[in-house]
Amino acid sequence: MKNNVLKSIGVLLLAFVVNTLLSVVTDFLLESIGVLPDPSKGLFDTWAIVLVLFYRGVYTIFTGFIIAKLVPSKPVLHALILGSIGTVITVLAVSNPAFAEKAPLWFGYTLAAITIPCMWLGVKIQEVWQREN
Repeated sequence: MKNNVLKSIGVLLLAFVVNTLLSVVTDFLLESIGVLPDPSKGLFDTWAIVLVLFYRGVYTIFTGFIIAKLVPSKPVLHALILGSIGTVITVLAVSNPAFAEKAPLWFGYTLAAITIPCMWLGVKIQEVWQREN
């Protein structure tokens, strides 16, 4: 039992780190090559916001997939736990008045809103994939 709890915590930490690193590295690379604006100028173009929402959604689906693949049991519960943590962190970040200087509020709230559904979708994709193989 204790071993499963530690494994669950480890998987959630791994998934969180993977999602964060993928997002930060992609942001950095797209800013470096000029696709996204310099962070000091903010993110206000709708097409750029949609692009960021798209790849972060894909990364969150991948995170749910990792969770479902590695947790000892109850992958949906684990995905909901990490998705809830991510949603709370995002809402807290959006609540900071400095956020509105860097991006429109709808970007942050949309990112928060898609987190749990994307995690769930990643779990479901992995479950279907596992059944078929």
